[in-house]
Amino acid sequence: MDKQIIMDKILQFNTIIIHTHIRPDGDCYGAAFGLKEILNESFPEKEVYVVGDVAEHVKFIGDVDIIPDEKFKDALVIVVDTATRDRIADQRYSLGKYVIKIDHHLPIDDYGDYQYVDTTRPATSQIILEFYLEFDKILKLNMEAARSLYTGIVTDTGRFKYRSVTADTFKAVAHLLDFGLDFADILAILDVKSENLMKMQGYVLQNFEKTPNGVVYIKLKPEIIAKYQVTLEEATSLVNELSTLADCPVWILFAEYENQIVRARIRSKGPAIDNLANKYDGGGHPMACGANLGTWEKVNELLDDADKLVKEYKEQLIANQS
Repeated sequence: MDKQIIMDKILQFNTIIIHTHIRPDGDCYGAAFGLKEILNESFPEKEVYVVGDVAEHVKFIGDVDIIPDEKFKDALVIVVDTATRDRIADQRYSLGKYVIKIDHHLPIDDYGDYQYVDTTRPATSQIILEFYLEFDKILKLNMEAARSLYTGIVTDTGRFKYRSVTADTFKAVAHLLDFGLDFADILAILDVKSENLMKMQGYVLQNFEKTPNGVVYIKLKPEIIAKYQVTLEEATSLVNELSTLADCPVWILFAEYENQIVRARIRSKGPAIDNLANKYDGGGHPMACGANLGTWEKVNELLDDADKLVKEYKEQLIANQS
């Protein structure tokens, strides 16, 4: 992989369109708007846009652009944080003259004309930040970019708690602090919850269930979400409320999305769960995945598989200690 190819294409094109994935998270937004701000600051003569879905919980980073099809004709398209083409939020990406994929997920779909995928990085926002640092004689940073990139990194690393974090992550973030970033302000924004969401948080903590071997889970059906008057995005953000239960290394939040499709948000601090997610039309990282179940009837099937996974994991831990 060669970052110089990306830099050359950025210099070549006057119109650059950055795409997010569907239901964007903090890292997706952080990478997209961080890159947009860097390019706007560095090349004010270029037209730079971010297109895709709106992420309310990190909307303070920026607003997506509404652009006509004609803009894509001679544009460089950069898709960030999106493993597969079916998850690209605006399918007009294919109208671009040249398409670059920048991602940190396992490379299972080599869409586009050039792919820069670094699975050693815990966040695509870190890749964008390191791209800036490599070409800091050409590129310029501003505070909006710094805030965006920090938001992306801090959200996708669970506040730097996940094992995917490396020394390089802290080295990269140190540049943002040297730039003058007020990281405490961003964390304060991210930590704010509405009164309704806090009440639903209480519901999650009072109504979770547990499998025999230690998978903790919650089913958030539409009537529950409606009762607490929160958005689906807000409700599913509560997945990590289940992360601290003793002796439960895997936790899952189930919710129903558009078209009555049931999805699972699966997290782990023990066994790798990506193969489990792959079995259920999902994927992601070894410790954080999503799965598409289709109906509520398949929930128990996934729970059975997850329970077996945890059982085997615990047995292996005991064997390693003997």
